[in-house]
Amino acid sequence: MAVPAAVELVDLALKATTAYERPDLGGRLLQTRKRLADPDVRVLIVGEFKQGKSQLVNALVNAPVCPVDDDVATAVPTVVKYAETTKAELVRESESADSAERTAVQATQLAQHVSEAGNPGNKALISYAEVGLPRKLLSGGLVLVDTPGVGGLGSAHGAATMSALPGADAVLLVSDAAQEYTAPELEFLDAAMKLCPNVACVLTKTDLYPHWRRIEELDRGHLRRAGVDAEIFPVSSVLRLHAAKEQDTELMDESGFKPLVDYLLHKVVAQSDELDRRSTSHDVLSVAEQLSSGMKAELSILEDPQKVNALVEDLTKAKARADELKQRSSRWQITLNDGVADLQSDIGYDLRDRLRTIGREAEQLIDDSDPAEVWEQFSDWFHQQISSAASANFVWAAERARWLAAQVAEHFAAGADIAMPELRFDDEGIAGKVDALTKPEVEKLTRGGQLLKGMQGGYGGMLMFGMLGTLAGLPIFAGAPAGVLLGIKAVRDEKKRMLQKRRSDAKNGVRKHIDEVTFQVGKDSTDMLRRTQRQLRDHFSALAEEMSTSIAASVQAAQNALKTNTSGREKRIKDLKAELARIDGMAQRAKALVSDRRPAVTAGGAA
Repeated sequence: MAVPAAVELVDLALKATTAYERPDLGGRLLQTRKRLADPDVRVLIVGEFKQGKSQLVNALVNAPVCPVDDDVATAVPTVVKYAETTKAELVRESESADSAERTAVQATQLAQHVSEAGNPGNKALISYAEVGLPRKLLSGGLVLVDTPGVGGLGSAHGAATMSALPGADAVLLVSDAAQEYTAPELEFLDAAMKLCPNVACVLTKTDLYPHWRRIEELDRGHLRRAGVDAEIFPVSSVLRLHAAKEQDTELMDESGFKPLVDYLLHKVVAQSDELDRRSTSHDVLSVAEQLSSGMKAELSILEDPQKVNALVEDLTKAKARADELKQRSSRWQITLNDGVADLQSDIGYDLRDRLRTIGREAEQLIDDSDPAEVWEQFSDWFHQQISSAASANFVWAAERARWLAAQVAEHFAAGADIAMPELRFDDEGIAGKVDALTKPEVEKLTRGGQLLKGMQGGYGGMLMFGMLGTLAGLPIFAGAPAGVLLGIKAVRDEKKRMLQKRRSDAKNGVRKHIDEVTFQVGKDSTDMLRRTQRQLRDHFSALAEEMSTSIAASVQAAQNALKTNTSGREKRIKDLKAELARIDGMAQRAKALVSDRRPAVTAGGAA
């Protein structure tokens, strides 16, 4: 949740920027204030189908908020957060509307809207369900998001979940103790580590599988070999719920939930709290330094007028350097513009290359089979490959964008410590944006059609060979065997023609679908990079503007100090020292915000 001391300090700094007529410094503080006003610490609960994700959420909050059944799968994400009273809402978002449509429902009826049984394929077009609960675990801003089974990277749910990862503060990968990690799970985990700062693994259903310790050992081995540094928490949701009901401390320990709750509170919520403190401290210190720079320059001249020439010369050079940062030809601007152009080219090529490979494999599969017979299996495979390619392209784009941000920052500040912008790569994924692969029209050759085609081919053959037979003195019906053979050939040729047409139609459908995916995903990638470019450009341009303005004010203050008469000099020195003391006090509070942290949050129960 927002740190009260940080919010109070930002409000004080905003008042200072107004009082000292530096509105350019207030823009960054307003962004800081907006960030602090958002208390949510989002934790995505992800994993394959039927691994116990929903039951895990229920056990963490000690309430049946997410539907659980052997045959029921989650179809819509469920967001569980703190509220004074229990409530549930269905949220529908649209690209055109500024605000989402919210519909209140009974929490007990949530399964009718978020499960495959009640809302198959999410036909109701619900973006997500939101549940509010009065739980101590959630009171610090923790938000749990129960997601549909990802089905690996190669699925629509997997692509959608992958695009949501950069907006999460932590990810819990859920896998039950029935078997060790599968290749899709390790692939998903590797991608998640690249997009989210905190990733941990939860091994569920330890009460059902006595050999769960062996599975945990195997999973840890898989993580080590994959180079993944993530904790594993073996838990039993059933034991946790039963222990909470019976108030059985010993059973609660046996459930394994205490280490998981400690992780969420101390490594996720507390880390978010610490990040808020550090970023706030950094921003306020930067503002305090720039507010005081002009006063310090003026005070230095008032106390020792002989320094004026050297000081003004130094400040003028510094202003020239700051002005250069604002020029389009400066190094960081070139790095940003060239970097984005390169990224757009590389990411577009990467996507096209992946999709071309899929297209070639798809056409080969079509050539080796009859689309009418294998279309369902082929379509599932094709959509999985497309989603996997889109997910991998998105992960790579996010990685490269973060790398570019670091390069721009390095060229901008030349090694100095500066504030980095908070890059967000939120994307809706291609699910729902691209129509499903069109099934080719199957033209069937019925028995009647076969008979007619055979008669057409046989009639011509019988006449042709019958006429030749009459020249040899044979009856015209002597050509009947040849007519039969040609009739059979005509039927076979017709079947072959129909098969070739089905294959051709299927290939055309594959090509059109790949073109549509290339267009849509390419547009999303381009938009994401443009947003990144604007974020970086605006962020560093604002910093350059702040630096230039601060130095210009220092130069002007130093020059004005020379015009101050002797009688007014002492009073001005006294006023400046008082103002600098106020700014220094604000800076000391910013430093204390990081050094004097509050005691760590204790792991409380979910009741």
